[in-house]
Amino acid sequence: MGQAAKNAILTPALCRAARGFLDWTQTDLADRSGVSRSTIRDYEGSRHDLHRATEAQLRLAFEEGGVAFVHMEGGCFGVCPRALQTPQ
Repeated sequence: MGQAAKNAILTPALCRAARGFLDWTQTDLADRSGVSRSTIRDYEGSRHDLHRATEAQLRLAFEEGGVAFVHMEGGCFGVCPRALQTPQ
């Protein structure tokens, strides 16, 4: 993978995990992110890297869907429920 992959948070496995967490299909993610299903399929299958803008679209869709990406020990990332803000 290229330079973009070194700085990427959203790996193919994490993309699949986030979809599973939300119980979304690839089509659901495509509809919510504006990224084609074939791009999502190819990325999750490790057939190609994502452009930074495409990764940002996917991450935004996941975050709006209710997940957060957290930095884990060892430099990797995980996915967990996004904390709900309490009204003030």
